[in-house]
Amino acid sequence: MMAPRPGRVRPARLTDLAALGELSRWSHASGDERSRAVRSLGLPVTASPMSVFSLFRMPLGALQPHDPLYVYEEDGRLAGLARVETNDPRDEWTVVELDAVDQGTTDQGSAAGDVRYRLVQHLLRDGGKRGCARFHVACADEGGNVELFMQHGFARYGEELVLHRPAGQAWPAMATDSELGRQRIRPLVPADALQLGRLYAAATPAPVSRLEGYRLADWERGADQARIPRSSLTPILRFADTEAFVQGADADRAPELAAFLQLGVSRTEQPHYLRVISRADHDATTLIRHGLAVIGERSHEALARRSTDESPRGRGVIAAVRTYESPLDRRLEEVGFRRVAQVSLLMKETLVRVAEPALLPAATR
Repeated sequence: MMAPRPGRVRPARLTDLAALGELSRWSHASGDERSRAVRSLGLPVTASPMSVFSLFRMPLGALQPHDPLYVYEEDGRLAGLARVETNDPRDEWTVVELDAVDQGTTDQGSAAGDVRYRLVQHLLRDGGKRGCARFHVACADEGGNVELFMQHGFARYGEELVLHRPAGQAWPAMATDSELGRQRIRPLVPADALQLGRLYAAATPAPVSRLEGYRLADWERGADQARIPRSSLTPILRFADTEAFVQGADADRAPELAAFLQLGVSRTEQPHYLRVISRADHDATTLIRHGLAVIGERSHEALARRSTDESPRGRGVIAAVRTYESPLDRRLEEVGFRRVAQVSLLMKETLVRVAEPALLPAATR
C-alpha cells in the first residue's frame, strides 16, 4: 500500500501570493516555457493566445473573503493550488484553477495527480461543511482532468466550445433606436424573467436544465447582474461590467423571446465576454452584432480605432457556446470569432433530490 505523501493542504495566505502567481504562470505557459511538468484544468488550451493565468489572474482586490483558495505545501514549498469562486445566492462553488507541479512519480501515478486529488478532496470536504449545494468545474479532457473529478462523484453533463475574436478587428456600428425596434432588440428588464426561463428551457436539453436547476428567482435577479446562465468562462465577469439584451420573437409568437445576449465589458486585462442563448429556429446574427457594437462603444475601442489609422491592441472578445447550441458557433465565426478550445462541464450535487408530493386522479366504480 502506498504511503501517504508528507505534504498538507491548507488555506492560502497573503504571503503565498508571489509563489501562487508563479505556479499559475507555469501551469498555463506553453510546453517550451515550462520549467517542469505541471498539470492544470487546461482552460483554454495552451496553444491559444490566452491562458487561464491571464484570464483569471489574482489581484488582491479580486480575492474576496468568501472565495476559498487552498494550497498544497510540501517541504516548505507550494506544489499545488486550488482556487474556488463562490456564488452565495445559489450556494454553489466553481473550481476556477487546479494546478500542481510534478516533482516525481509514485507507485500509483504522478505526484501531480496525487496532489490534485488531495486538493479536490479537501475543497469538497470544506464545501460540505459550508453548506455548498453544487460544485462546478470546466476543464479540458486531458491530463486526467475528467477522470479526477469523476473519481470524486462529479457528473459530466456537457461540452462547450471556447471562441475568441482577436483585437484589432472592426466593431459593428451601433444601431439606431428605430433599427433596434425593427430587429426587436431591447435591454433585459426584470419582467422578462418568466419568458427568459422559457427561452432557456426551449434551448437546453431537459437533463441539463434539471441539473443546472435555475429558478424563477435566479432570472428575476437579472442576468445582467447575477452570473447566470453559467458557462466555462463565467468567472471573468467578476472583472467586467455586465449588460444583457433580449430579442423578441416574430409578431405571431409575441411576447415570447427568441434570443438572449449577455455581455461583459472588461475593466482589466481580461478579454470582453459574450454569451448567447437562442431558439434553434432563430438567426441571432443581428443580436450578436449588436453585442459587439455595445462592447466596442462601452470600452471606447471603437472610438479609438476611428480616431487613428493604427489598430489598437484592445482585449478581444471571448465567447462560450455549448455543443448542443449549434449553429450559434457558426454565427459567431461569421463575425470574426475562431475556436480556441473545447472543454467539458462537470457538476457534483450534494443535495438529495426527492419527488414532490402530487395528487393523482383516483379511479372510482
